[in-house]
Amino acid sequence: MALARLEDYREVIGGAELEEIKQLARHLQGARMAHVNSTSVGGGVAEILHRMVPLMDELGIKARWDVIKGGDDFFNVTKLFHNALHGKAEEITDDMYRIFLDYNRRNAQELDFSDCDCVFIHDPQPICLVDKREQGRGCWIWRCHIDISAPHRGLWEFLRKYVERYDGAIISSPGFAQRLPVPQYLIPPSIDPLADKNRDLPDDFIKGVLDKHKIDRTRPVVTQISRFDRFKDPLGLVEAFKKVRQKIDCQLILAGGGATDDPEGLLVLEEVKQRAGSDPDIHVLHLPPGADLEINALVRGSSLIVQNSVKEGFGLTVSEAMWKAKPVISRPVGGITQQVVQDVTGLLVHSTEGLAFAIRSLLANPEKAAQLGKNARQFVRHNFLITRHLRRYLLVLLALRNPGSQVINL
Repeated sequence: MALARLEDYREVIGGAELEEIKQLARHLQGARMAHVNSTSVGGGVAEILHRMVPLMDELGIKARWDVIKGGDDFFNVTKLFHNALHGKAEEITDDMYRIFLDYNRRNAQELDFSDCDCVFIHDPQPICLVDKREQGRGCWIWRCHIDISAPHRGLWEFLRKYVERYDGAIISSPGFAQRLPVPQYLIPPSIDPLADKNRDLPDDFIKGVLDKHKIDRTRPVVTQISRFDRFKDPLGLVEAFKKVRQKIDCQLILAGGGATDDPEGLLVLEEVKQRAGSDPDIHVLHLPPGADLEINALVRGSSLIVQNSVKEGFGLTVSEAMWKAKPVISRPVGGITQQVVQDVTGLLVHSTEGLAFAIRSLLANPEKAAQLGKNARQFVRHNFLITRHLRRYLLVLLALRNPGSQVINL
């Protein structure tokens, strides 16, 4: 499917918001921008950039997207860093720091930002590229997509020295803010309502996907869509499902893929398969990159969606489900608390037992589930679509290009 153009969003967001985006962009015509992250496949950051960069370009902002290179040793270290920043107790050695710095230096030698008016560095993996900021004239922004509310202190102090050299930092949730000498901007990530993962699908296509995976459409379906990651607690969901099934005949789907910067995923996938065993009602689906239509159909064919994360940056799978008017049950972690409003757009739980109770409650009360889903779709429309995200980025760029100004004439 061809990428949507900005005008295609008019029916979704209305003309007023679309014209405001165009008006803001007129003040940034010809600006050159670079986005840098660590993978082009898998995860919410890559999905956002796949849409954000072309939309900026369409608005007259010359945007590009660079992906840093790294070997297995680098990505093993950055995965451990990721876990440690989320608060997991990890032993970080001098050799790990050496590997991290070495790959950042190598990438710095290959990348040129001398003509950029603004550089967005996404997440910790390429954070040291700020060493190159003296090369050019532009502003530098560190865009943090993960939960750094309770990070490994030693690692955070190491990274903080780099963060402080940026012109600003963007975080996804208020709780992620840190004491920093640079401005911090609160901008949640977003979903694209016109992308294959979120657009409307014909019933026959949804039926075909469910039939392909031998999912019984006459019984309730509980689904979690996520990378196979311990922080998503898929094993806890399996245990909750088994408790639910003691009283309600239902099925469970655990579906997701991997990312090139996450070497731990296959290990977790095998753990989930072992826990599921030969149970015919637990469907563990390892989907390939680009299976967006299939994921879309699985969500639309489900009775409710679970996001059982114990740590989360934002959790875009929640907004993706909410956009499809599905009730979501999740833990109150990270950016999920910005999306799931208790008893309004979904249910929040704190334990495996609580999760099982919430699933039973919604399966037994489809009217309530439908109302939560209806509320959820409207909440996403007003807060978490790619167009709102784009508008916020434009505002940050205008602020940073007018430092010290009390008034910016738009």
